[in-house]
Amino acid sequence: MDLSRKIIAIDGPSASGKGTVASRVAEQLGFDYLDSGALYRLTALYAQRKGVSWEDEESVAALARVLPVIFEAQKILLDGQDAGSEIRTERIGMGASAIARFPKVREALLNRQRSFLTEKGLVADGRDMGSVVFPEAGLKVFLTASAQVRAERRAKQIGIACEGIEFDRILSDIEARDEADRRRAVAPLQQLPEALLLDTSDMGIEEAVKKVIDWYAKI
Repeated sequence: MDLSRKIIAIDGPSASGKGTVASRVAEQLGFDYLDSGALYRLTALYAQRKGVSWEDEESVAALARVLPVIFEAQKILLDGQDAGSEIRTERIGMGASAIARFPKVREALLNRQRSFLTEKGLVADGRDMGSVVFPEAGLKVFLTASAQVRAERRAKQIGIACEGIEFDRILSDIEARDEADRRRAVAPLQQLPEALLLDTSDMGIEEAVKKVIDWYAKI
């Protein structure tokens, strides 16, 4: 059975809101949801716990192949422990970007990501969902927002003011991660020619969700 029409691939930079949009689109359509970034963050966290350097491609890839992760309704368990909050820290986010540039790590996680697709349908978000993991996706969306807006959203999420040293650090981290994602040799972050652009800088979540669902209805 051709499942391509039942795949929505949403790619975009860090803190763009693609995870929230993707999960709500999946919920409204009755599709499964894949947060591919979580797998890279979990691998980075697992490597950190095991004392493995994020620069050691072979060792990180070996850990990725046996990543002891279980996705439950409201939890992500890593080696039996809830890791949902820890993988959302800025440090682990930078670690995810660091290991994501390694071909062997990406290969180790590729089949795991593809295994999420069933006849139920799938909304997948990440950096290379439309280009590498699900190139056959019926709908491809590139969801973005300005670095300033993304930093403000992240600051509000963790409860700090949108100014000052802490905010400047968040903005700097986002800009650094954007640059790393764009410049990596393997599966760099990019908008594919066939991907529809969704800039949420001046758009609420519900409006963005409706836009994606409207696009999907037309394919």
